[in-house]
Amino acid sequence: MRRRSVLVLPGDSERMVAKAQLVPADEIVLDLEDAVPPEPRFKRAARKRLLELALYHPFPGRQLAVRVNRVGTREGLDDLLEVVPKLGSRLASVVVPKVQEPSEVAFVDRVLAMLGEPGGHRVKIQIQIEDPRGLEAVGQLAEASLRVSSLIFGPGDFAAAMGMPTLAIGGEAPGYPGDIWHYPLYRIAVAARARGLQVVDGPYSALDDEEGLARSSQRAAALGVDGKWAIHPGQLETINRAFTPSSEQVEWARAVLTGLGQGGARRIGGEMVDEATRRLAESLLARAAESS
Repeated sequence: MRRRSVLVLPGDSERMVAKAQLVPADEIVLDLEDAVPPEPRFKRAARKRLLELALYHPFPGRQLAVRVNRVGTREGLDDLLEVVPKLGSRLASVVVPKVQEPSEVAFVDRVLAMLGEPGGHRVKIQIQIEDPRGLEAVGQLAEASLRVSSLIFGPGDFAAAMGMPTLAIGGEAPGYPGDIWHYPLYRIAVAARARGLQVVDGPYSALDDEEGLARSSQRAAALGVDGKWAIHPGQLETINRAFTPSSEQVEWARAVLTGLGQGGARRIGGEMVDEATRRLAESLLARAAESS
């Protein structure tokens, strides 16, 4: 499935969940972690409400994921034990936050297996990389379970763990001569691609800064990232545009394939192209097809 835009919303908000039925997101993530106060009574109530809402609202044309609480907490285990069986085939994946060790991924894998897979439905795992330990172990985390389908960068918690002087999640750093997110995001992207997984950038919290969101999305797309989290429906159009090949790119890719014919190297439109260019063109057209 494509993951250009992933709308993340509180799993217990009836208004937001209802509104998400009509938004142009490729995936919906109902959040039981950061969007819910940490006290157990709030977690229990949110879990119950999420199940009511998710069973009532079908989210047509989109895959549904639930972000559970961290592995090693009672809330995280209860999320898996209650949400997975009750949602059944409606649940495509669980998002596991703040992952640091392969054993955490293996634990979630075992719980999912023990809960059963009725009708052959296999719940996938999405891993969030949100601190230095997770980033250092990203390759091992990606290989910890065959259920892993994507790696997600979490810039807010990553910045906090690194002591970075920023309060804008995913935002730029004035005065820094470059992109402060380039290294962690690219490292995660390489680990994902080396293992055939998708990679998704985290959110951009400045809701009124469309230009900043566009720059953030374009930088991630330039690294080969599949898509980006959105925390408001108003961000989806900008994100989808950044991760969808433009008509000019599609036209160029088609011209390359036509011009190369059976192979070799030649000049097309002032550019020297060869078999490596063919692979670039084929990859771009495949992404365009997925986005149509």
